[in-house]
Amino acid sequence: FVFLGLCKIVADKTPYLSIEEITRKVSIGPTRLGHPCFYCNEDIKLANLTVKQGEQIMFNSVEEVNGTLTVNCGVVRDNQSHSFTLPFSQEGEFYECEDDHIYTLKEIVEWKIPKSRNRIVKFTNLLHTWDSSNPLPENFDGCLILAPIYEVQGVMKFRRDIVHILSDLDIEVIDVTDGYDISSFLQPLSMEDVFERTSKEFPMVAEVIEGPTGRQQPYNLLCPGKEIVIHKKYQAKRILASEIRSDSHRRHFLIPASYKGKFKRRPREFLTAYDLEIARSDKEQLHVVATKAFDSPHAELFSVSVGDQFLVQQCQTGEVIYQGRKKVIDVLACEQILSEAYKKVLLPMYMEGGFVEVIHDKRQYQLSELCKEFRLPFNVKVSVRDLSIEEDVLAAMPGLQLEEEITDSYLLISSAGDPADSWEIPVYRLNMSVQLLSKPVDETVSSPTRTIVEEISEEQYYMVRRFENQALHPPPRPPKKPTTLESKPLLTMPEQSVSDAPHAVK
Repeated sequence: FVFLGLCKIVADKTPYLSIEEITRKVSIGPTRLGHPCFYCNEDIKLANLTVKQGEQIMFNSVEEVNGTLTVNCGVVRDNQSHSFTLPFSQEGEFYECEDDHIYTLKEIVEWKIPKSRNRIVKFTNLLHTWDSSNPLPENFDGCLILAPIYEVQGVMKFRRDIVHILSDLDIEVIDVTDGYDISSFLQPLSMEDVFERTSKEFPMVAEVIEGPTGRQQPYNLLCPGKEIVIHKKYQAKRILASEIRSDSHRRHFLIPASYKGKFKRRPREFLTAYDLEIARSDKEQLHVVATKAFDSPHAELFSVSVGDQFLVQQCQTGEVIYQGRKKVIDVLACEQILSEAYKKVLLPMYMEGGFVEVIHDKRQYQLSELCKEFRLPFNVKVSVRDLSIEEDVLAAMPGLQLEEEITDSYLLISSAGDPADSWEIPVYRLNMSVQLLSKPVDETVSSPTRTIVEEISEEQYYMVRRFENQALHPPPRPPKKPTTLESKPLLTMPEQSVSDAPHAVK
């Protein structure tokens, strides 16, 4: 059983008494996971900087400077990063900072459990699924103390599998390395290990030692003992999609660009006027129906009733009277659809309401067309399933939200007996190990690469989004309803009017 929980760590209240103690007990490395943060209960005076009491210090790396072991550190002040070093000999009471990041259990075990200490964690509500195999009580909302239990994975000379040896097994061992040829032993590699090989080492022949679980091709073909050809490694794009449903038990998918099904649009839902501005497009006019009433605090702005229909125009500025003075705020210009006319209205950008899109487009789209013509996220439903695959899981979904395009790592593999029939397999979501074989590989011209619609777990969905979003700038924050309105240069607000003739909905 592999527990797929996501959790936050609870800061350790026991202090570390020196920088050396921190480096001995806490993992510090080049990745984000290896940058722990601490604060000291007193000022630390350095040559060009004073680290203040309680100020968060990020530990980035360990290095030796002029024969002295030091830690490269940093603090952030007024959005400016300041770097400095602390020697191992630096003493004081250093406490772990609060950490708002979310981690998998694997990440916590590898990076976040200090040596000779336990780790308290609190599981998040990101994983909503529960079944009888879950070791925690249903709706568990407490903290757990994690204490790692280690094991040794080994291989035997005359066995083709991996042996798991518990670390508390009371046995004596003798080092006989010098008396054996290590190359004669099984040397299993994970998919990550294979991916780290240089491109010049591909293609290569490998034997599956531990295969993945799953009935879907090609996973059901990768059984132990199977010989495969790993042709190359590369990056490929996928569309991250989630099932549209009202409860929390959504399914998630990674859809390849080669998917041959067709989609029809489904209505989107918007919570604020700001969301309408983000979603509007120059290619077609956004038509929405209000699902929540809004009572405007200003006579110059429109009060919305449930059922009101609007065509979204553009963001602009408008005047309102506030405490007897004219003020200028950001507003969303719309046209209210009446029975026989259109009325120009203004909605405040901070308006919190509810809107549902009205779809007039009956066209069927390929996946590539949707990504090219519309801004994600975007709601769709499969109208024509992909006939090239035996079971199109997307066709059974009542609706899908195409969330974003991601880039992921893949290996191109095939059976050693049929190297032209090639498949893509994900590197970081496939629990599989192989042994490389010293066999020649004939260069073959493969048929079109076969890809699959990959269903991913809630944990994998979160991890994909987390790592993908690290490279993206955060979206702008929607404006909030002001408590006081700032003065701006006065602009003339368009008068509310009813047009003489209705416009066609584009």
